[in-house]
This record gives sequence, C-alpha cells and structure tokens, in this order.
Amino acid sequence: MTTGKLNHKRNYIWQLLTVYLGFIVFGLSENIKGPAIPRMQISFQLDEAQIGTLLSLNSLGYLIACMFTGLMVRKIGIKATSIISFASMMLAGVLIWLSYSYGWLVGSTFLLYIGNGMLEIGLAILAARIFTRNTGTMMNLAHFFYGLSSIIAPLLATGLMSLSIAGHTIDWRFMYFIVLAFSLIPIIPALLGKFPGDEVQPHERKSFRTLMSDRSLWLLVGILTFGVISELSVGGWLVNFLEKSYQWSTVSASGMLSSFFIGFSLARLLLGPIIDRIGYTLSVIIVSLFAAVCTFIAVLGGESLAIFFALAGAGVAPIYPTVMAFISKRYPQDSDVVISFIVTVMGVGTVAGNYIIGVIVNVVKQMFGGETQLAIMRGYQAGYLFIGFCALLCGVLSIVLYLHLKRRSELI
Repeated sequence: MTTGKLNHKRNYIWQLLTVYLGFIVFGLSENIKGPAIPRMQISFQLDEAQIGTLLSLNSLGYLIACMFTGLMVRKIGIKATSIISFASMMLAGVLIWLSYSYGWLVGSTFLLYIGNGMLEIGLAILAARIFTRNTGTMMNLAHFFYGLSSIIAPLLATGLMSLSIAGHTIDWRFMYFIVLAFSLIPIIPALLGKFPGDEVQPHERKSFRTLMSDRSLWLLVGILTFGVISELSVGGWLVNFLEKSYQWSTVSASGMLSSFFIGFSLARLLLGPIIDRIGYTLSVIIVSLFAAVCTFIAVLGGESLAIFFALAGAGVAPIYPTVMAFISKRYPQDSDVVISFIVTVMGVGTVAGNYIIGVIVNVVKQMFGGETQLAIMRGYQAGYLFIGFCALLCGVLSIVLYLHLKRRSELI
C-alpha cells in the first residue's frame, strides 16, 4: 500500500471515530438528565414549574445553537466547530459540578445544550461530507450509536449515583462531570483528522435565496418535522398511555418503551444497506407509512395489540438518518446551511408537537367526562393517534417529494 493510500485510510479512521464517538457522547449527554432531575429538585427545593423552566431554557439553548452552527462552520470550518462543541460540553460538566444555586444550574445546563445543538448540527454536516459511499448505511449506523448510548445513559447515570468514593456517594453534580468528561475523547480524532468541505469556495455554493426557492427543501422540512415528532413523542407519552389507559405497572409500561427502542436501534443497524439499494425517498415513504399503520393498529386495536407500539419503532428509526443521507447527496456543497435550517425548523415543530398532543389529550378527556377511566383512555388514545397521524403526514409528503423528483428525473 502506497504512503498516500495509507494516509488516506488513516485519516478516514479519524473521521469515523470523530463521528461515531461524537454520536455516543451526544446520546449520553442528552439522556442522563432523567435520573438526575428528581435529585436536582431535592437539592434546590424546586417545584415542577422551575423544572419546566429549566427544561424549556435547555430547549431554547439547543435551538439557538442550531441557528448559528451552519454559519459557524462556513466561517471557521467543521473541524474547529466540532472541537469547540465538545469542549463547551466538557466546560458545562465542570460548571454543573460547581452548581450550588438554581441560577447557576440553569446557566450551566443552558451552555450544555448550546454544545448539544452545535454537536448535532456539526456531526450531521461532517457525516454528510465524509459518507460519500453507502451513505444510507453509514448514516443509519452513525445514528445507531446515538440510540445505543441513549439506552445506556440512564443506566449509567443511575449506576454512578449509587457509587461511593472515599465514603462519599457520587451526587448528580459529579455524575454530570464524569459523563461529560467523555466529551474530551472525540477531540483527539478530531484534532488528528482532516475533514473535507471547508475548502469549498463561496462561488461554488448556492445562495440562500436559491436554496429557499427549492421546493424539495421545504418538503424535507415537513418530512423531517413530522417524522421526528412521531419519533420523539413516544418517549414522553407511551408509558403514560399504557399506565393510565390500561393500568399497566410502571415496569411493564417501561418494558414496552424499551422494546420500542430495541426495534428502533435494530432498524438503524440493519436497514441501511436496503435503504441504499431501493433509494432514500422511497425508503422514507415505506418506513413512515409502516410506523403510521403500526401506531393506528396499536391504538385502535386495544390492549391485546399493544406490541405494535414497539414495532412502530422500526418504522420511525430510519427517517432522520435517511433524510440526512438525502441532503448529503442533493446539496453536497451546501449541506451545512441546509441542515442548520431544516433542523432548526424541525426543533420548533417538535416542541409544538408535544404541546398539541397535551392539548388533544385534555380536550378529549373533557369531551368524555373529565377524569373517568373511559375519558382518560379516550384522551390518551386521541393524543397517540396524533403521533400516528404525524407519521402518516411524513409518508404523504415523502410521496409528494418522490413524484416531484421523478418528474424532474432527480430521484435519489
């Protein structure tokens, strides 16, 4: 093997490690808060409104980062942006460790979610640039690592907070510091690797106005927004649905949620080669409609068909990474701006989606008599049907995109 080929192979390994380790860190940092929040409440005597404020400001920090990261990549490059995002998350871990007031905690977690938003956009742009072959497979594999670390994160957080060092139990502050210290690891391959795309000249890029006039881009906004609503809403509503509608125990309901994520992770791990073979647009049509059908069967079929909640996970899982693969192929020189724009709009949409579900549940409950068992079940059924409806809309918009691209001979 020539020196040039050896260097190219070594550099590709650094690129892969940056992306895959980055997604692992991303999943860990986003999902350790579940076991920590009750302990934060006790430490600072917080009520639910203060916790809600904390989480809302976290979401705001995330959205702000999504807005500026694409521009940041263009100004200083993807390498520097990635390193800054990892370093800001590590700094946030130190500040959370030192948080002994509610205000300090709010500021520290706000910085963490700025870093999270930068990291999501940065990893998506980096993956779009380096996965030029078997893009669907590689994108789904990268997001599989996110799903895997998301499953591990609550267990890791709980396990760490049950340990003692020199007779002192690890509290939630030090747990955050330990977990976010992992952010230092991906910095090593990021420093050692060279990343493509930063050398693209301004005249080789499309103007923002030209991009905004592309009908495909706006269809992608709708596809990804409705697809991600149908993905993320499950974590917030499935356990509640099963407990309050069917009186399942917390253990049983959580087991169904775990089954959803198992199907979710396996789909990302295994379906990539099939997606590359049949095409990205057609793949999104198939998986989103599959998720919609499974959700409708689970809700309307009653408790005996609840397993279809878990099967829906295999449908929603490939939507996000497959759309990212599509973007990398359709907008190779402008993926940074396109990804930042689409993910920012998607973030606003997912926040609105959870709010709409809550409103639907409450309205339908009142229509059936308030707090009776039948009213509660009908309310949650209606709310969960909205999740299935979002998956259906994702599929319908994907069909519109497919027909639009086919007419122009631009299918991907």
